[in-house]
Amino acid sequence: MTATVDVTVLADLLRRAAQAEILPRFRRLGHEDVRAKSEATDLVTEADEQAERMMKAEAELLWPDALFLGEESVAAEPVLLARLADADLAIVVDPVDGTFNFASGIPAFGVMASVVSGGETVAGIIYDPMGDDWVMAEKGGGAWLRRPGGEEQRLRTAEPVALDQMVGMASTGYLPQEKRAEILGNLAKVRFLTNYRCAAHEYRTFAGGHVHYLMYNKLMPWDHLAGTLISREAGAHAARFDGSPYLPHHLDGGLLIAPDKASWDVLRREVFTV
Repeated sequence: MTATVDVTVLADLLRRAAQAEILPRFRRLGHEDVRAKSEATDLVTEADEQAERMMKAEAELLWPDALFLGEESVAAEPVLLARLADADLAIVVDPVDGTFNFASGIPAFGVMASVVSGGETVAGIIYDPMGDDWVMAEKGGGAWLRRPGGEEQRLRTAEPVALDQMVGMASTGYLPQEKRAEILGNLAKVRFLTNYRCAAHEYRTFAGGHVHYLMYNKLMPWDHLAGTLISREAGAHAARFDGSPYLPHHLDGGLLIAPDKASWDVLRREVFTV
């Protein structure tokens, strides 16, 4: 139990919403079921909206005292976002993370939720509808891969390596224009750079010990609260570019995650010179 939210019940709600509203629409969307929001690659689909509607309705019955904050709810009513900073208890949901992939028929998308209590993230869940499993964490309890049958596996970040051997993921599209070319050039110092266009799977990959860094510049709570907590509980060092902790109300300042503080410092100094 975290605050007044039973995380296992919340995890099951994500799974049921995916099975009812997301998976039946995968590779079956019509043109009228996909719309652009802020730009051509920022999409929303019927699956996003219907899954969030289902989760919101059930969450409000189960946890009536919690603020429910979903990506699509905020898109429709932006003033909702400001309520997160002062909420005693909040459930933050991304109904389909990786909507571009989902709409393109690429099976790399996820469903994410976090629980915020007293201004800090206390639980995070990332559900993979295609693999039918969760990566999840509660503050102080470690990070776990859990399957519906009850099987579970504790997650650990990768062992630190030298900069030129680091493999990782960075979302460079939202970097300041004047810095993007410099940082892309700096990334020649690492062994490999990739990007799934899906934070859910990037965080799962990192927490599972398969890559050495994650970097994001645009910070929306539904994209990063769950994954950052899971990463920390798996052993990572996570901080904004100025070294300060990433908190639920932060919308800027960047985010860099690495296996340990020494790796974080090297990446910040040599690569992510924002």
